[in-house]
Amino acid sequence: MIIRNAEKHEMEFLRQQRIEAYTSHRDSIPDDHWKGLKKAISSDADQQTGVDLIVAEVGGDLLGSVALFPPQSDAYEGNVEELEYPEIRMLAVAPEAQGKGIASRLIEECINRTKDKGYTAIGLHTGEFMKDAMRLYERFGFKRMPKYDFVPANDGIVVKAYRLILKR
Repeated sequence: MIIRNAEKHEMEFLRQQRIEAYTSHRDSIPDDHWKGLKKAISSDADQQTGVDLIVAEVGGDLLGSVALFPPQSDAYEGNVEELEYPEIRMLAVAPEAQGKGIASRLIEECINRTKDKGYTAIGLHTGEFMKDAMRLYERFGFKRMPKYDFVPANDGIVVKAYRLILKR
């Protein structure tokens, strides 16, 4: 598995792959929430200055991606105050490759890049309906930060905040 920065010509493919990866949640959330989530994960927010868009390539195929937003960036389009540490966003693995360690490798890369830049914490947000994702983050040691939770669609579905304090 090769973990590397995405190339410009791969952006459209990666955005479509995100939608495919998140489609498994479509039936567990209201339609308006799905539309908002789909818009957020396929937006060009990953092109903001300082964002690392990272991919996992296996045998020449792109099987996953993640965006690592720098501190003090508007990673959530005004829904969360700008935080003092990098944020993992839009982690997605192709449906056919899920459960094979790709998400873990992408998270590890985000953690390593964050440490290399001298930060002592890394954060993320995930929908409360993404149970597998929450278990994965908790296995890495991420802890809940409820004060940074938000409800983007006013439908009662909470996007939960997590943070991991990094050891040097």
